[in-house]
Amino acid sequence: MSIKIRKQDALNYHTQGQPGKIEVIPTKVLSSQLDLALAYSPGVAEPCKEIASNREDVYRYTAKGNLVGVISNGTAVLGLGNIGAEASKPVMEGKGVLFKKFAGIDVFDIEINEEDPEEFIKIVKSLEPTFGGVNLEDIKAPESFRIETELRQKMSIPVMHDDQHGTAIISAAALINALELVDKRIDEITIVVNGAGAAAMACTKLYLTLGAKKENIIMCDSKGVITTERDNLTEMKALFATDRKLSTLSEALKGADMFLGLSVADILHSEDIRAMAQDPIVFALANPNPEIDYNTAIDSREDIIMATGRSDHPNQVNNVLGFPYIFRGALDVRATEINEAMKLAAVKALAGLTKEPVPAMVSKAYGDHQMQFGRTYLIPKPLDTRLITAISPAVARAAMETGVARVHIEDWEQYHHDLQRRIGVDEKLMSGIISRAKKEMKRVLFTEADNLKILQAAQVIQEEGIGSPLLLGNRRDIETMAEKHQLDLSECEIIDPLEDKERLAKYSQQLYAKRQRHGLSEYEAQKQVKGRNTFGAMMVQNGEADALISGLMQDYSKTIRPALQIIGKEDGINKVAGMYIINNKKGTFFFADTTVNVDPSVEDMLDIIELTARTVRFFDVEPRVAVLSYSNFGSAKGSIPDKTKRAVQLAKERFPNLTIDGDIQANVALNTEIQQEKYPFSELAEKGANTLIFPDLASGNIAYKLVMDIGGAQAIGPILLGMKKPVHILQLGSSVSEIVNMAAIAVLDAQTRME
Repeated sequence: MSIKIRKQDALNYHTQGQPGKIEVIPTKVLSSQLDLALAYSPGVAEPCKEIASNREDVYRYTAKGNLVGVISNGTAVLGLGNIGAEASKPVMEGKGVLFKKFAGIDVFDIEINEEDPEEFIKIVKSLEPTFGGVNLEDIKAPESFRIETELRQKMSIPVMHDDQHGTAIISAAALINALELVDKRIDEITIVVNGAGAAAMACTKLYLTLGAKKENIIMCDSKGVITTERDNLTEMKALFATDRKLSTLSEALKGADMFLGLSVADILHSEDIRAMAQDPIVFALANPNPEIDYNTAIDSREDIIMATGRSDHPNQVNNVLGFPYIFRGALDVRATEINEAMKLAAVKALAGLTKEPVPAMVSKAYGDHQMQFGRTYLIPKPLDTRLITAISPAVARAAMETGVARVHIEDWEQYHHDLQRRIGVDEKLMSGIISRAKKEMKRVLFTEADNLKILQAAQVIQEEGIGSPLLLGNRRDIETMAEKHQLDLSECEIIDPLEDKERLAKYSQQLYAKRQRHGLSEYEAQKQVKGRNTFGAMMVQNGEADALISGLMQDYSKTIRPALQIIGKEDGINKVAGMYIINNKKGTFFFADTTVNVDPSVEDMLDIIELTARTVRFFDVEPRVAVLSYSNFGSAKGSIPDKTKRAVQLAKERFPNLTIDGDIQANVALNTEIQQEKYPFSELAEKGANTLIFPDLASGNIAYKLVMDIGGAQAIGPILLGMKKPVHILQLGSSVSEIVNMAAIAVLDAQTRME
């Protein structure tokens, strides 16, 4: 499903909170006068003097070694053309976000108001002391060729124009695998390239490096086939001019083995595809719309292998598969350049990774449990967490082998672990959950639909295909609010309890029958069922909604009570519990119980442990459970250490395959060095805990709120555990994105219960 982007949504995204998408965060403590004196004057003079006497020490004392400059003059921005340096800044910030998300690389985006190539080169060259590498972006051809070539020659740090080489590297990996599938040799195939810009030139050159023959390449531009008979060709176009008697793209495609499009939408037709050779390879990479519609191409012939630049079709050629990891490997060995060997290493690593078994988390994220190397899986998916450990070491090795590395990696196993820690192996958890939710639409009922945040979230949910929102509330209020804020809720069903007399009558009778022996009169049932949380719980109970979400504007205990009374707990479970997913730089952690049980008994804690461990596995993470206390394995006495110790003993008996230990203090549970030194017998000593069970509600609730507000962690939740059907209670004041996240979890919850 393609994502519909509205102008106002995009503008709101960039203006909400702090304008833009990036900020600078100190990496050192700055809490005292001494800290400030060390960070700046007079202490900063010491590293300055060290660097002055040995320039290489800049990598030791500053952030240069993990800092890339994303630099543009705004002359060829996406599909917008020459819009200027200032207008290119949102794109450059976005590129910086991708560097950080996928490879842990920091970025300064630099927008230069200069179109003269010579002056632009001088400016960028002067910035070399600042950066460990330079990513050139959105610079128009043919100037981009000269700029990159001269900067690579003049600078002693990695420089790459990603618009050229990123697409080349990813498409080359896809081509290698496509040729293997159809049993063709690259030196024998005819390649037709449509588009003669920076990316097309870089792709074609890389294909030549892989073994393609120049005489077998036909390149077209907006005027048709580039032939030796044409006048006024640029140096680059002349390099690929053919002497064949061809003039149009359609003529060139007759009998061709491969089409590479980096041009404009809808220039290719079904008859062109049918005129190609057996098992044609078609890479239609124009964005946002390819040279031929994917479905049209697939319908043209059964033996086609198709790739596009779109995420809603198989074989997406996406530059994010390359540039973060290429720069990561180059930075980690302090390479002086990104050379051809390093690019080829990235190509081969990508192609090779495709053939390895796909982890369950990746397959589930894309809704394909049978994902494996083949015509619809030529290259890995962007959310594959193995990319960094496949590509970056390959690039680093190539740099070392070709003599452009200034430092050498000796312990590759340790480097592998370091790479995982840079991004956190679970960093993409929420992205995976959302992708999995899209596999099968479920009806998500929002009981507070007269709230603007709920309606904004509903629009996102329906447009991204996460679920089917059901909006419970006053119809007029919802429609008025949607119109006022220009929200498109056309696909969302609005349910107004007060106008739905039939449901009110049915639900009141059902509620009375269910609760009459709990002191509820028929009159009170008729009154209570008009309440949104009660009405919503009855909808879920009757199968008229698949999941319920509430709590944005109401106290947690009041919100959950109707669901407990109507839907109830799972069979065999005495206590429900609440869990938060906590994401920070150290990874992903699971906190429970943080919302429900004030002072759980030992048996209650067993339920909490079971529910939490099961839910952690639901997210494809193996739980390592620490049952927390103020004591370490009996070092202190009291009711909490006694309770947690007993709960652990019983849990080990009941769940023998679960990694669990306690009683244990929170910092010790997370710190493997302390455990290995003082408590080597602990089951958590090797890897540390990722799942924390708190002894009471006070400690759990306080802990997650502290790490959110003081520790800067992202919290996802609370996720309600132990209900018979999917019910999830929002945190008061949740943001739109948090509501969307909770909806994705609710959909996934509903899907799983149907399996």
